[in-house]
Amino acid sequence: KCRTGPLDIVFVIDSSRSVRPFEFETMRRFMMDIISNLELGPNATRVGVIQYSSQVQNIFSLKTFFTRADMERAINSIIPLAQGTMTGLAIQYTMNVAFTTQEGARPLHKRVPRIAIVVTDGRPQDRVTEVATQARNAGIEIYAVGIQRADMNSLRAMASPPLEEHVFLVESFELIQQFAKQFQDKLCGVDMCVDREHGCQHTCISTPGSFYCECNPGYRLNVDGKTCSPIDACADGRHGCQHHCVSVQGSYSCRCRPGYYLSQNKRSCTMIDYCSFGNHSCQHECVSIPNGHYCRCRSGFTLQPDSKSCRATDLCNGVDHGCEFKCVSTEGSYHCVCPEGQQLQADGKTCSKCGAGHVDLVMVIDGSKSVRPQNFELVKQFVNRIVDLLEVSPQGTRVGLVQYSSRVRTEFPLNKYHTADEIKKAVMDVEYMEKGTMTGLALKHMVEHSFSELEGARPLSHNIPRIGLVFTDGRSQDDISEWARRAKESGIVMFAVGVGKAVEEELRAIASEPVEQHFSYSADFSTMTHLVENFSLNICPEESKGETEIRSPCECEALVQFQTNTVAILQSLTEKNILWARALAQMTARLEDLEKQIANKK
Repeated sequence: KCRTGPLDIVFVIDSSRSVRPFEFETMRRFMMDIISNLELGPNATRVGVIQYSSQVQNIFSLKTFFTRADMERAINSIIPLAQGTMTGLAIQYTMNVAFTTQEGARPLHKRVPRIAIVVTDGRPQDRVTEVATQARNAGIEIYAVGIQRADMNSLRAMASPPLEEHVFLVESFELIQQFAKQFQDKLCGVDMCVDREHGCQHTCISTPGSFYCECNPGYRLNVDGKTCSPIDACADGRHGCQHHCVSVQGSYSCRCRPGYYLSQNKRSCTMIDYCSFGNHSCQHECVSIPNGHYCRCRSGFTLQPDSKSCRATDLCNGVDHGCEFKCVSTEGSYHCVCPEGQQLQADGKTCSKCGAGHVDLVMVIDGSKSVRPQNFELVKQFVNRIVDLLEVSPQGTRVGLVQYSSRVRTEFPLNKYHTADEIKKAVMDVEYMEKGTMTGLALKHMVEHSFSELEGARPLSHNIPRIGLVFTDGRSQDDISEWARRAKESGIVMFAVGVGKAVEEELRAIASEPVEQHFSYSADFSTMTHLVENFSLNICPEESKGETEIRSPCECEALVQFQTNTVAILQSLTEKNILWARALAQMTARLEDLEKQIANKK
């Protein structure tokens, strides 16, 4: 057997009329003798056969058969064409068709030798020199075998160099079978991988008179043609791993960061639920985080130094008291109270609301990393306590919410929700952003977007107060003075609420005049519920108490009182703005008309 490596061999057989039948049988035998000594197979040597005379006929291609028996049956079934001798046409067909990858030839980069064995007994009737040169330049090694009447000059024009190794002339068809053994030795030659120092790092592949190196799967051949380097399967970025990609011998595997495990799809990662192990010992709630867990107490309870047990701060925080506005703890009990200007209803929990004081309220809450997830939940509860004070409706009070950290996100605009329950549910669904504290950027967003008519703010001509409430727990990482000033100059009444490490100087810069009535501070999140009652939006004007009468804040007189208060606030903000002065003049005229109507009714 010829074991010098895979070859792609195509026999190009002359079946012109000058080849007599018994001579053609000898050519069949010649092909089968050579095939019998080759190691055949899809990954070994592949063989194809074409015959030609005045035309070219494909007997079988390189991809058709891979066993000696199949090839011999096809060779024995050949019927000679018995016409002219168009050798040049046959070589062109060999180059353009027989040695294409579509017909089974290995790609050129595989470096499998392409060998054409041309067997002819006469002079070509067409030109062979030019087409043979093109075939050799295309990487085809041509052996020219002439019999009896073959023209030596044509054989030399066809064959590859060196000619002494590629041109053969046999005196008769009877001698061609004896020549097959000699040709077999020429075709196979020595095994360069065995007899020479090849230097291949992985695998040496022999070819006739030469060799080349190949690498194992998962490696690529270096430019020196001998050494191999691992293929980084992660480098192209198409691996789809959620966390880490690890290259392994031409392939890859996905790995997760500590605290996560690899999902069934072998690409995405799921956080380990440490609480599910059942050994956390948390009295109330266990919260899983990467690489561990922590204990969290329910609202109204404080986590103790053991980081597991909880103790009630007071009865109001320890039970579901149901107070609409504020719960006041007493010895062993509690009771509900309402904001000044509202009355506690018969159920002892809800408060009467005033439909007169409508505002556009945008709350801007700090979602920076310093707040921490558990405290962010308290902030959301604080927001909902404020919502409980309001009569929310499209014609009444409208509420919008903005969260900020290193960037700003509108959680919902003023025209998104129309009831308090919808707003409170949306607030509890807000996801914590983390990262930095860009309070100035948040103020800019509030002024330019949140109080635009596009996002639900009513036109300034409607005289609906615009109120901004900024909640923060630390120093801003950008300048706030410019946009705090612009907010107030644009007619927005600004409230500032600070917790923990909030900077008083920044809170005062945000708050409207009088500053003392427009900013509040709490040392920590767990005790900030008292800020709710300090946050007076003048929604329901203060009740006037006489000897025999208590006026409802929702009556016309209360409306007049509220509007008067609103005008006072606007007056302090519009001294530098002529347009606002005109608006105030118009509002005053309306109020005078309204007072006359009330006087006439009395």
